[in-house]
Amino acid sequence: MKPNISIIATSAELAGYGNLLRRMSRDDRLNATHVSLFTGLFVHWQRGKFTSPFAITRKALMAFSRIASIATYHKCIKQLAAYGYIRYQPSYHPKNGSLVYWPAGWEV
Repeated sequence: MKPNISIIATSAELAGYGNLLRRMSRDDRLNATHVSLFTGLFVHWQRGKFTSPFAITRKALMAFSRIASIATYHKCIKQLAAYGYIRYQPSYHPKNGSLVYWPAGWEV
């Protein structure tokens, strides 16, 4: 029986996600909103077939993460980038999504 390559790839991504979540749990600068937003980013990346970088929209992430304030969203996504959890490239265009990259070596 041949191994299912997509399952192997998925386990690597899940391991990297788990490693980053463990790192986040020890980071006193973060709160539940950061973790919720980070989880939303992971789900969007997963739905996009694990391509990097992947496009996001503020509206979709705010809805998924249950963030009600635009200011809170911007604060949290900028802090996730500043703390090294993601690389964020804002679009500033209403129809084009911003780009998110995972940090190098995150899946290890």
